[in-house]
Amino acid sequence: PGDRPCPRSYPRSCMKCGQGSAVLVIRLGDPFCRDCFREYFVHKFRAMLGKNRVIFPGEKVLVAVSGGAASSAMLRQVQEGLSREAAKKLRFVPSLVYVDEGAVRRQTPAQREETLARMETLLQATGFPYHLAHLEEALELPPSILQPGPGGSGEPGPSYKEAVDGFIQQQRQDRDGGTALPGLGTQDTPAGPPAAPRLPTAARTQELLRLFEAVETTTAREELLQMLRTHLILQTARTRGYTKVMTGESCTRVAIKLLTNLALGRGAFLAVDTGFVDDRHGDVLVVRPMREYTAKEIAFYNHFFDVPTVIVPPLLTKRREKPSIHRLTESFLLGLQEDFPSTVSTVYRTGEKLSPAPAKASSESERCLLCLCALDIEGGEWGRQWGGLRGVLCQPWGHHTVTTEGPCPHRAESKAAFIPLLCYGCRLTFKELVRLWGAPELLPLGMGVSIPMAPLLQGPLATLPPYVRAEAQRR
Repeated sequence: PGDRPCPRSYPRSCMKCGQGSAVLVIRLGDPFCRDCFREYFVHKFRAMLGKNRVIFPGEKVLVAVSGGAASSAMLRQVQEGLSREAAKKLRFVPSLVYVDEGAVRRQTPAQREETLARMETLLQATGFPYHLAHLEEALELPPSILQPGPGGSGEPGPSYKEAVDGFIQQQRQDRDGGTALPGLGTQDTPAGPPAAPRLPTAARTQELLRLFEAVETTTAREELLQMLRTHLILQTARTRGYTKVMTGESCTRVAIKLLTNLALGRGAFLAVDTGFVDDRHGDVLVVRPMREYTAKEIAFYNHFFDVPTVIVPPLLTKRREKPSIHRLTESFLLGLQEDFPSTVSTVYRTGEKLSPAPAKASSESERCLLCLCALDIEGGEWGRQWGGLRGVLCQPWGHHTVTTEGPCPHRAESKAAFIPLLCYGCRLTFKELVRLWGAPELLPLGMGVSIPMAPLLQGPLATLPPYVRAEAQRR
């Protein structure tokens, strides 16, 4: 009896077909053979798109590819869904975008060029048009990127059924007339041999590095990187006429982000930060079709079906343990997942019950400058300090005056001027984005009343992206 193998070591039959031998167990009682696992994986992706009915037939969709496991698996699903052999073909027109973040991830120019060349080869092999962007380009974004587009305020468009009928009719007309559906944008790179990658100038790279070096914590750097990446992808979509952006967050990543954003004070906006649809930008919707796949499912799919990936190093940090709230939450959640396999799915399903209503802003004065969600500050410490202060804070330091006679030309260069424009979560992050040396501890308001300078008034703000400063000064 002691030599008998464990019953779990015997080959198990596939739970779906009952004939093939299982090659993996997704959950405790869900063994799949290779073919059934592939069918399951493909069906889940198309069911997610079909159930939500957000992407209409013939619509231009920008697929954001980072080279990681989730986005690469998503790209493979788009490829197979648009192939002629697909039983139920996807009907949108895709284009790809990759954002090079090698500068802030401390890659050398040679390493960046190698990564870009590998990514361009991967994108070119799909046959779709693609666009390569560098994070340095975010420094040249227009201030309008912080304003929602006109999409949400226009007249209601056609229903999904009307769009499908129109698409089928257009296909028939194109087939009869010998024309094809629109594919390439005028500024997209066609699927041809990859060209030699071009890096931004050294001056631009140094400017970006100064921006990140001025950030006090790794948590704030992660948030800054995410903001710049999102805005750069959004600008790419707007300038090239794409109304949808598809990103590759997995179920595991969504669960981690949900708990992370709770810790960062963004609990009111979890539904738009982690939901299937993010419509805060108005004219461009961000959709997350991979949000029901666990990291385990994605890893097995990429392994079994040879999905190529390109891995880049994480943000540089001097702390090996607990470098940021993001990584601490990830370590905590994945550690629980090892002993309790339902941890990630439980957190994910809890987030599904949240409503996006608290994130809606009815006017510009009620909208956060950075995340475009509603201002969720109506009182508390921030409200008491700034609600009754109608004056204007002037700079430079040592010249603090409060006046009620209109805006001072230096006001937009003060960190205090930014505070009323931000939601609670962005305020917590914003105070770590810039630092000040030699600032006074208290700000005198007269009549013996003073308020603490830190953490409200830290600067200088020259380290902030130019488009953020420009939009803040306009507002």
